[in-house]
Amino acid sequence: MSQTDVTAGFAEITDDDVEDVVALWHACGLTRPWNDPHVDVADARSGPTSTVLVLRDADAGRGGVVASVMAGLDGHRGWLYYVAVSPDRQGSGLGRAAVAAGEDWLRAAGARKVQLMVRTTNSAVVDFYERLGYTDQETTVLGRWF
Repeated sequence: MSQTDVTAGFAEITDDDVEDVVALWHACGLTRPWNDPHVDVADARSGPTSTVLVLRDADAGRGGVVASVMAGLDGHRGWLYYVAVSPDRQGSGLGRAAVAAGEDWLRAAGARKVQLMVRTTNSAVVDFYERLGYTDQETTVLGRWF
């Protein structure tokens, strides 16, 4: 199967996928105690400027979700979140396909630029994104909880 075929295999998340996607995010170490991933999925699905895309594999068992990416548009920039590949499938090109699927969705939504954030505790993944053309934007992200 070509990279294009894999990218084209990504589809919008359904209700039946949610628990499998959350389990995938946990398995990939992408969740944090202060963020409820179920809320993140619901928020992404609630409007036209964001989505969660999944790749299903019938051989993967119940639900069959083996990869995901959340994409959102802030009006100018596209953002990618929760790029995840089942640990037993990492290194197979599915991460690259997930990023491409998210980029395609954002491009169609009107994004002119795509960005993502990498936690300092996950610096090993930076090389992966750099191989895909992502560069340090010399920006510090500041946040505050409401």
